[in-house]
Amino acid sequence: MNTSSLWLFFNLFILGMLILDLGVFHRKAQVVSVKNALMWTGIWMALAFLFNVFVYYQFGEEKAYEFFTGYVIEKSLSVDNIFVFIMIFAFFQVPASAQHKVLFWGIAGALVMRVIFILVGVELIHQFHWLIFIFGAFLIFTGIRFITQDNTTFNPDRNLLVRGVRKIIPITADFRGDNFFVREDGKLKGTPLFVVVILIEASDLIFAVDSIPAVLSISDDAFIVYTSNVFAILGLRSLYFALAGIEKFFRYLKYGLAAILIFVGIKMAIADFYKISTEISLCFIVLTLGIAVLASMISESQRTKDQS
Repeated sequence: MNTSSLWLFFNLFILGMLILDLGVFHRKAQVVSVKNALMWTGIWMALAFLFNVFVYYQFGEEKAYEFFTGYVIEKSLSVDNIFVFIMIFAFFQVPASAQHKVLFWGIAGALVMRVIFILVGVELIHQFHWLIFIFGAFLIFTGIRFITQDNTTFNPDRNLLVRGVRKIIPITADFRGDNFFVREDGKLKGTPLFVVVILIEASDLIFAVDSIPAVLSISDDAFIVYTSNVFAILGLRSLYFALAGIEKFFRYLKYGLAAILIFVGIKMAIADFYKISTEISLCFIVLTLGIAVLASMISESQRTKDQS
């Protein structure tokens, strides 16, 4: 199967899954239960695993390792994005029944942005190889920033993007079901739900600036980078509903993510002098995530004991 056919069939499959998700299983606004979220998380992970098997037989062992490592990196970094979603939803007091629709359209838009970022990033590295050192340095800087920055409270009222949206289009004072726009007094107005979607898109754009160079450190194959990103992102909505409310168990996750970003930044920066294998990268990433989550769980358990 040639590359063009692979891109076509993969995107048709993803489009079909998105239509099935929103048009059939979540056609009406409803609260997504933890059980349902875990089920869909499992489905997306299983699909990613099956696709990885396809990559193995179609492209070989090395590409399969690259896909899986890229998927793990993107998935782990997306957990931090989920906590931003939690803050946004909490601030705007978005009804639980409307959250799935917001995430659906937010992530659908993110897929379009990601493919542009990936294709441009891969082409830049191919045409201007020295950019690999810039990307590597950027990832190291981002990892250090993860460690040193304080956890600030999200405040949309001070957000330039939110203020800009409100200047362009009038926003209703309250939600109107799960509608993004309504017509009042002959005028088209946005609802707070529309503002939330814009913020979700913006937050993903910011995270993409970090995550895509990280995956590019593993592979410069646009199809591998794109598909690993897509599978990780499409499972983001269900993972959000599964993790919402238990963010306290990921207290030290940011330190694990910082270590991963610094590692892949170094890997990218020294690639011309010493190539760290994909297998070693995968082992480091999985081990680091495991230690960070385990340390968070032990810390939370100890804190609970101290309070009791």
